[in-house]
Parts: sequence; structure tokens; C-alpha cells
Amino acid sequence: SFRMHSNNIMKTTVACHACTRKHGKNTTTMMKTLLVSLSLMVLPSASGFLPAMTTTTRTAANSRMVPYRNTPSQSGSKNSVSMNLAPPESIQEAWTSYNNALEANPLLVKSITASVILGAADLAGQALENAQTGEKEGKDIDIARTVRFAIFGLVLQAPWNHFYYLALDGAIPPTEDPWTATTAIKTFIDQFVQAPIFTVLIFAFLGFLEGKNTEAIKKQLEDDYKDTMYANWKLWVPATVVNLAFVPPIFRVLYLNCVFFFWSIFLSLKLNKEEEAA
Repeated sequence: SFRMHSNNIMKTTVACHACTRKHGKNTTTMMKTLLVSLSLMVLPSASGFLPAMTTTTRTAANSRMVPYRNTPSQSGSKNSVSMNLAPPESIQEAWTSYNNALEANPLLVKSITASVILGAADLAGQALENAQTGEKEGKDIDIARTVRFAIFGLVLQAPWNHFYYLALDGAIPPTEDPWTATTAIKTFIDQFVQAPIFTVLIFAFLGFLEGKNTEAIKKQLEDDYKDTMYANWKLWVPATVVNLAFVPPIFRVLYLNCVFFFWSIFLSLKLNKEEEAA
């Protein structure tokens, strides 16, 4: 039986270790022989378990038995490695629900998503500001400032990009090949026509929400617009190439929102630096 073979294996292994300690390297050959013998003892006993683990097939070229894993159709279950790599079912369900909502109400879902992400970005920016002060006790969170960024995502950022990409793809349809002149032209339009205009809108929108007058907004544009655009191109030119070349149109605003999380941290710090200095 399998239990009897197991007991014999344990006894033989103990004897081998004792022999090795006594005779040293001269027992190497004997150990190899015993291991082969043990294998021959184990295989017949373990063969009864093989059908549940693997199936064998005989090749036409020779008589070797080639093991292969059971497929889902054979075992009724997915490969264990695939199951381990798959995301949790709850995440899959959430992603499916998001996609369904995105298809049903694209503008609303994009706007809510942008509002949450940009609000979180401002919270991260405030946390960085507190860390940079070097004070043991950071300042209280400016909730009004976070709300302004959330409103910006809800009212301006997501709707602007939603309709902008509809117009851009309508005028210059996407191509299957990502590396085309079409991608280059659309990237140029996005970053050197659209981005400068949208950046002015960002300064104006957030400034008005903060209660600044027109003169104060113009002054901030004079001080910060040029540096902001240089930083914008460093981040957004490569990000836009990826977006236009590889991201499906339905997910472009979601991709932008994810990149905009980091960009909003920069904007949050940039647009509020004068207030902090005061």
C-alpha cells in the first residue's frame, strides 16, 4: 500500500543520512542509487493520484509519456495559475458596472469620476504642502479648496474633454495603427492648440470660484502661465501620445482623469502658492 511504501521510504532516508555522516563523500554513489530506487517505489503508489492532477498522452515519434495539465473542459475548473492571476471577483463586477454606466451615461459618469479624482488630488497637494513646511503639526485641511477642485472636475474638466475628443475624433478619425501621421497631428492639435486655451480656462475658473476678480486672475496668468505650460508639455505630450494611440475612445477621459490626478497636485500647489505666502 501507499502507507507501507511511505514508511519504507522514511526508514531508508534515515539510514542514508546516518551513512553519509559516517562515511562522508564515499556514499554519494550509493545515495544516488537509493534515490532512484525510492523513485521507483513511489511512482507506482502515487500513480493512483495522477488522473486527478495530470493526463498523459503518447507521442507518435516515441513511446515517452508526455504530461500535460487538464483543461477546463476536462476538469471543469480553470487552471490554478490563471485563477491566481485574475483580479478578485468584486473588482471585476465593479469594473463591469462602471463600463455599463459609462456606456449608458458617458458624460455624467466621466464628470463624477473627474470630480472625485481631482478632489482627491487637491487633498494630496495639501498633504504635500503640510509635509514641506516641516512643522510637527500641519495646517487644517482647506475643505473649500478641495471642493473647488472637485467642482472644476465635475463642471469643466470632464465635459470639456468629453466633447473635445468627440469633435477631434469626428474631424480626424482614429487609425488602427497607433504610430501614424494622424496620431502626430492630433497630438500637435491637443497640446499646442487645445492645451493653451484650456489652461487659461483653468486659471479663470478656479480663480472665480475662489472669489478673485479679473485683475487678480490676469496677474496670476502673467506670473504663472508660462511656467505652467512648460510643465504641461513635459507631462502631457507623452501622455497624449499614449492616449490617442492606444486608449479606446470610451476610456480616454478616464485615462486623462488618472493623469490629471498628478497634474492637479501641481496645479493645486502652483495656484495656491501666493495664498500660502500671504
